[in-house]
Amino acid sequence: MSIGAVGLSTVHGYDLRVHANLLTLSLLLTAAVVAVSLARRLKLPSMLAYLLIGIALGPHGLALLSETQAVSEFAEFGIVFLMFSIGLEFSIKRLHAMRRLVFGFGSSQMLITALMSGLVTGLGYAQGWKSGIAIGLAVAMSSTAIVARMLSDSFELHSRSGRQTMGVLLFQDLAVVPCLILLPALAAPGSELFYSLSRAAAQAAVVLALLVWLGQKYLGRIIGRVAQHRSEELLVLFALWMVVGLAYLTAMSGLSMALGAFVGGMLISETIYRHQIEADIRPFRDILLGLFFVTVGMMLDLSFVLANAHKLLLAVVLLVGGKAAVMLLIGWFAKTPLVCSLRTAAQLAQGGEFGLVLVELARQLELISLNVFQITLSALLVSMFVAPFLISRAARLSVDLGRGNWAHTATVIQDVAVHSMDLTQHVVVCGFGRTGARIAEFLALENIPFIALDADPQRIAMAKAQGINVVFGNADRAEVLSAAGIGRARAVVVSYPDAHSAERVIRIVHAKRPGIPIVVRTTDDKDVARLKAAGATEVIPEILESGLLIAAETLVHAGIPMKRAIQHVRAARAARYTSLRNFYDS
Repeated sequence: MSIGAVGLSTVHGYDLRVHANLLTLSLLLTAAVVAVSLARRLKLPSMLAYLLIGIALGPHGLALLSETQAVSEFAEFGIVFLMFSIGLEFSIKRLHAMRRLVFGFGSSQMLITALMSGLVTGLGYAQGWKSGIAIGLAVAMSSTAIVARMLSDSFELHSRSGRQTMGVLLFQDLAVVPCLILLPALAAPGSELFYSLSRAAAQAAVVLALLVWLGQKYLGRIIGRVAQHRSEELLVLFALWMVVGLAYLTAMSGLSMALGAFVGGMLISETIYRHQIEADIRPFRDILLGLFFVTVGMMLDLSFVLANAHKLLLAVVLLVGGKAAVMLLIGWFAKTPLVCSLRTAAQLAQGGEFGLVLVELARQLELISLNVFQITLSALLVSMFVAPFLISRAARLSVDLGRGNWAHTATVIQDVAVHSMDLTQHVVVCGFGRTGARIAEFLALENIPFIALDADPQRIAMAKAQGINVVFGNADRAEVLSAAGIGRARAVVVSYPDAHSAERVIRIVHAKRPGIPIVVRTTDDKDVARLKAAGATEVIPEILESGLLIAAETLVHAGIPMKRAIQHVRAARAARYTSLRNFYDS
C-alpha cells in the first residue's frame, strides 16, 4: 500500500470518527434541549431530565450513547464545579447563625440515617460492614438541587420547616468532604484500615491547612491584580484555573478533586469577587453537572431493575419511609410542631446528587457489589423522581393537619381575640416582616388601630417589646382571622410574599366580609390576576414598583427633568392601580 493510500485511509478513518462524535454530540444536545424544556414546563429539576437521557440513550436503554473512560473523567468535573459552587456559598457567618439547625438537626439526621441504612445493608442484605457504611452515607444525602428549588418557588425558604430543611442540607453538603476522604480509606485492606484512615486524615489536614493559609495570604491580592485588567475573559480564565489547579493539587496529594475545588470556592467566598466568579462559573458547572448525571443514568441497567422490581420497591419504601421517620423522630425530640416536622420530613425523604456520587465512588473502590450498586442507584433515582410530588402532597396534608395543631388551638385563638377585643374599624395586618412593620408604622402615624398576625415567635417577641400589637397566629386560618375581628375591621393587608397562602386569606375574608378592602403584596405580576380573581381589592407587585423607581432614577441621571420622570411613573401607576387612578391622573 502506498504512502498516499495510507494517508487517505487515515484521513477517511479520522473523518468517520469525527462524524460519529459529532453525531453523538448532536444527539446528546438534542435530547438535552427537549428533556430540559419538558422538565422546566413540568417544574421539575433539570437534573432529572439529564438522568432520563442517560437511562433512555445509554447502553442499557437504546444504546445510542456509550460510556467511555474519557467521558466519565470529563463528567467528573461536574461534581468538581458543584463543590466549588458550594464552597462559594459556604460562609462562617451563615454557619454560625444556623449552627443549631446545621449541627443539631443536620448531624442527627446524617448519623441516624447512615447508621440505620448501614444496619439494613449489613444485616438485612448480608453485606459487609464496609458496604453498610458506604451505602449508609450515600442514602443519608438528600437533594439540594430539588429541595432548594421547590422551597424557593413556594416561598418557604424562610419558613420554620424551610430553615430546618436548609440547615440539614447545609450539613450534608459539608459532610461530603469527610465522606470523600473516608470511602477511599475504607477500601484499604482490613489490616491497613486504621493506618489508611489516619494517613488520609493527616493528609487532608496538612493539605487543607496549607491551601487555606496560602489562599488567605495571597489569593485576594492575585484576584485584585487580575480584576485590575477589567477583563471578563481573564477573570473567567482565572476562576477556571483556580478550580482545575486546586482539584489537581488535592488529587496529587491522594485526596479528592472535589475537595480542592471546595476549598477554592470557600477561599473566594471571603473576597468581594465571589458573586462575579459564581456567575462566570455557573454555565460550566451546569453543563458539566448535566453530563455527569447523564453518565449516572447510563449506569442504570433497566433489565436488572425490572427483574428485581420487588427488591427495588422495598428499597425505595425503606429509603423514603426511613428518612421521613428519622426526621419525624428528631422533630419530636426537638419539640417541633407536627405540621413543621411533616413538611421537613417530606422535604428530606429522597436521595441526592451527592448520594449518587458516593455510591458510584463506592462501586469504583469495590466497596459494594454490582448488584447492590444497581439496587441502591435505582432506589436513589426513583426517590428523586417522586420527591416533588411527595413534597407537594405533604404541604397540602400539613394544611389539613394544621387545623388541629397546637398553633391553632383554643389558647392561640383566645390570645388573638383578647388582643383584638377593644378594636373596631381597625386594620388586620397579615405578616409582620419588614413590609408589615412599615405598614404598621404608617397606620400608627395616622392613629389607625391595627392588629398584626405573624407565625415567628422571635419576631413577635421583638415587636411586643416595642409595644406593637402583634400576636401569634397563621393568617390563612378562618378561626384566626375571625378572632382578629375581620367582622368589624375596615381593611385587611397581606404583607408576606407567599401567593398561595395569600389566596387562602383573600378567599376566607371575602367569604366573611365581601365588601372589605383587601390589599395584597406579591413578588411578581404573574400572581396578580389570580389574586384579584380571588377577591383582592388591590395587588401590589414588588417587581413593578422597583422597576418604576429604577426607571425614574435612570431617566433623571440621563438628563430628563425630574418632574417629567415622575409623570411617567404616575402614568404607569395610574394604568396599574384602579383605586388610586384618580390621584395619579390628577
